[in-house]
Amino acid sequence: MAQDSGTKQNPQLPTHQPTQQPTPRRKPHILRWIAIFFLALIVLVGIAVLVIWLVVKPKRLVFSVDDALIQNFNINNNHLNASFHFVIRSYNPNTKVSIYYDKIESRVDYDDQTLAYNLVEPFYQPHKNVTRLGVKLKADSVALVGSVPTDLKLEKSSGEIELNVWLKARIRFKVGAWKSSHRTLKVFCSPVLVHFSRSKNFERTICDVEL
Repeated sequence: MAQDSGTKQNPQLPTHQPTQQPTPRRKPHILRWIAIFFLALIVLVGIAVLVIWLVVKPKRLVFSVDDALIQNFNINNNHLNASFHFVIRSYNPNTKVSIYYDKIESRVDYDDQTLAYNLVEPFYQPHKNVTRLGVKLKADSVALVGSVPTDLKLEKSSGEIELNVWLKARIRFKVGAWKSSHRTLKVFCSPVLVHFSRSKNFERTICDVEL
């Protein structure tokens, strides 16, 4: 039997290559952009505040007790009745910063015991201004503890007494049209040597100021 001289060839089957789908573009993550925006805003605000602070160059406020007097002093059954009068000098040395004193609390202590407490009238203090505050506090049958009654009587017999005077104020700064948020100002005056009779030789007490 004769063999075919030609060889049978298998037909070529078409090959299907997978088509590559276009990669979808990723959308910016909205939370990331919001975070970047707020971070940039905080940085800009911080820079603005720093520039204002450097331009203004705020100086520390100065407080002192310029006069003091005690009246109607009486201790009965370890209870105190007395009226305390202080003249407190507030000096704003700044040339561009004014101050709003929105709330002022005053207190007088003796040996860590509070003898009297009162509020002081709010006021506005322009720059380079001196304001004198008349601070009046009244002790109305205040119970005294420990050795305080005895010590107060002994000091009264000498004609003068050492007291501590505190002020705590809620203040705001003003520079041009800009006003700051509230800050807490603390003033501590000690020791204040107070006479039971008005003295022309009252020694001014410089106060510590914390802001």
